[in-house]
Amino acid sequence: MRKVVIVLTLLVVGLTFVLSSAGFAKKKIVLGFSQLGAESEWRVACTKSIQQSAKDYDIDLIFSDAQQKQQNQIAAIRSFIARKVDVIGLTCIVESGWGPVLREAKAAHIPVIMIDRGCDEKDTSLWATKIGSDFVKEGQKAAKWLGDYLKKKGIDDGVKQINIDELQGTVGSAPAIDRKKGFEMVMNAEHPNWKIVRSQSGNFTDSEGKAVMQAFLKADKNVQVVFAHNDQMALGAIQAIEEAGLKPGKDITIVSMDGVKGAFVAMMAGKLNCTVECNPLLGPQLYQAAEDLMDGKTLPKQIDTIEGVFDETTAAAAFPNRQY
Repeated sequence: MRKVVIVLTLLVVGLTFVLSSAGFAKKKIVLGFSQLGAESEWRVACTKSIQQSAKDYDIDLIFSDAQQKQQNQIAAIRSFIARKVDVIGLTCIVESGWGPVLREAKAAHIPVIMIDRGCDEKDTSLWATKIGSDFVKEGQKAAKWLGDYLKKKGIDDGVKQINIDELQGTVGSAPAIDRKKGFEMVMNAEHPNWKIVRSQSGNFTDSEGKAVMQAFLKADKNVQVVFAHNDQMALGAIQAIEEAGLKPGKDITIVSMDGVKGAFVAMMAGKLNCTVECNPLLGPQLYQAAEDLMDGKTLPKQIDTIEGVFDETTAAAAFPNRQY
C-alpha cells in the first residue's frame, strides 16, 4: 500500500511539474509585416528572407504586400493593431506621413520595427529600432569608388567637367534621398569638376530606368557617368545605352546600388562597372529583434548590416556565393 502511495505521489509531482513548465513556455510571437511591394530583385529577396525566417524562428507572420501604395501600408498597420499582434514590421515606401498610424500602434503598446527604410518622424519613440543599411554611406561609397576609377582610367584629370546622369529612386523614399545626399557630399567636397547634368526618378524599376535613360540620351549623349540609385534602374539604363549605339561600362561608366545577381552578371559582361551592396536578407535580424523585445530588452535605434563594394574586377569571384 505504501508503494502505491509513493508512486501516486511521484505521478502527481511529475504532472504538476509538466503543467508548471507549460505555463512558463514562451508564447508564440505574432508579427504583422507591411512590405512596400516587389519592384526589384532586391525586394523579392528581402521578402523571401522574412518569410523563410518566420518558419525558422517559429514566428506567426501576417504578411501584407502594399503594391507600392502608402495607403495600403497604413491600412495594413491598422489591421495589425486591430488583430492585436505582438510586433509590427514596416518598410516605409516614403519617409513622410507615418505619424498618426505609428502613434496608434504606440497607444496599443505594439512595438514597431523598421526594416530597410525608415521615416522622418521626429518622435523616435514611435519605433523600437530600424534594421538595415546606412544609405548615406552607400552613396559615399559609390562616389569614392567612382573617383578612384575615373582617375585610374584617365577619364578624370580633376579639371575638365565630368557629366553625370542620375537615376533616382522613388521620390520621397529614404534610399533615394540619402544615397543622393551621400554621393553629393563626396562629389562637392572632393570633385568640384563633377556635375550632375540630368536627374530623374526611375522608381527603382528596370522599365522606368530604361525610359528615363532613353530620354537622357535623346537630349545629350555627351555623358561620362550614370549613377543609379539601384541595380534594376542601372540594368534598364544599360539596355537604353546599347540601343543608342553606345557601349555601357566602356563609353559610359555605370555605378549602382544593391548587389543583386543581375548586377553581377552585367559586371562580368563588362556592362556595369560597380555595385555597392545593400543586404536584403534581413529576416533573421528582424525576428531576433522581435524576440528581444518580447523578452523586455531595449534595442539600439539602428541595427546595421555588413556590406561591401563590388566591381568588374571582383564580380566573377564573388558571384557563386551570392544569395540574391
